[in-house]
Amino acid sequence: MQCPKCGGAVMPGAQFCVQCGTHVFGPRTQRIEDDPAMRMLLPVGRSGLAIAAGYMALFCVLLVPGPLALLLGILALRDIRDHPEKLGKGRAWFGIIMGAAATAIMIVIGIGAGFAKG
Repeated sequence: MQCPKCGGAVMPGAQFCVQCGTHVFGPRTQRIEDDPAMRMLLPVGRSGLAIAAGYMALFCVLLVPGPLALLLGILALRDIRDHPEKLGKGRAWFGIIMGAAATAIMIVIGIGAGFAKG
């Protein structure tokens, strides 16, 4: 790193230039919100409904929360549309797709069980 005033070499982590005494700032620390990989993992700035839809979609393998994931996904997309600063469209769509699939499977199983009885 170089001193912004005199151009002298500054040791990593130093706060002052040893040649001219100018206060130097270390490298800019990156915020979590600025890192795309961390934004995918952490729910920073996301719609709460989108987060709920994503979790319901994960639980859809149990089939029961399928309709709830579908509903939360739709509500999340509306919330994101109404509040453009919010993120989470991917999770909302995940909730809609998995919720629709789980709901369809539940309907097919229910119809199949009805045919088996009658």
